[in-house]
Amino acid sequence: MSILREFAPAKLNLYLNITGRRENGYHNLDSLAAFSSVGDELAIREAKDFSFEISGRFGEELNAGDMKDNLVIKATLSLSRLTGNPLKGHLVLIKNLPLASGIGGGSADAAATLRLLARMWGLSKDDERILEAAKELGEDVPVCLHTDSVYITAEGTEKSFPLPKTHVVLINPCKGVPTPAVYKAYREGNYPFSPKFQLENKPETVYELVAELKKRNNDLYKPALTLLPEISEIITMLEASDNCLFARMSGSGATCFGIYPDEMSANSAAAQIKTIRPKWWVEKCEMEN
Repeated sequence: MSILREFAPAKLNLYLNITGRRENGYHNLDSLAAFSSVGDELAIREAKDFSFEISGRFGEELNAGDMKDNLVIKATLSLSRLTGNPLKGHLVLIKNLPLASGIGGGSADAAATLRLLARMWGLSKDDERILEAAKELGEDVPVCLHTDSVYITAEGTEKSFPLPKTHVVLINPCKGVPTPAVYKAYREGNYPFSPKFQLENKPETVYELVAELKKRNNDLYKPALTLLPEISEIITMLEASDNCLFARMSGSGATCFGIYPDEMSANSAAAQIKTIRPKWWVEKCEMEN
């Protein structure tokens, strides 16, 4: 029995500026998003009816939620409706990423589901109905659809922006920080909007990338910190690790990333931090376009 598989990589916001707020309450962003070599996994096999299963390190926590709110299910229903393909198959989500962690887990899962179903149903990668389904699921899902490093702006997702291969350590304290709560804290904190500040030149090396990132911020860091002060400890621990070039929180948190000059340095830092905080989620990975 054939099984199709699809990878749902974690998304990192390398910087994140909030440039304004729309009438519908949503915020306009200026952010450079990149994808990593760690993520969730999806698989589907043939079956007479449709069924859905969640496994993996964080699967039990996700299973406890309402399945009607699960983006994988929503993605499946949306593309089935738009294409007229009947729901059949046993779909499995292997949840390796922490929940509510600021690295696009749910959106990446939804996007991977759309890619997986498109393959199963023989749809072209450029089929407009795939993007239409992605847009129905939220603004972050189209960003995750093609897994290229891209700018996110008020106008939508812009064309891919190549990045050098970068060795990264990701850390999450296994405590969720819901995105709506972070934006609420941002609004209540009366933080000023930031200007659009895209990179002028494409960085050729990790050192050039870090130099550009140091000029920029994550506008959600301070409001996220009011909800989970432990984020500051993660940043401090990354910055104190040997050869760390740069550390920042991704998205709305609480996951933070550290950038290192080479694989050996990243592996060493990850091993060291795992020893100090064995209950945290700590992963060494690569990031590139």
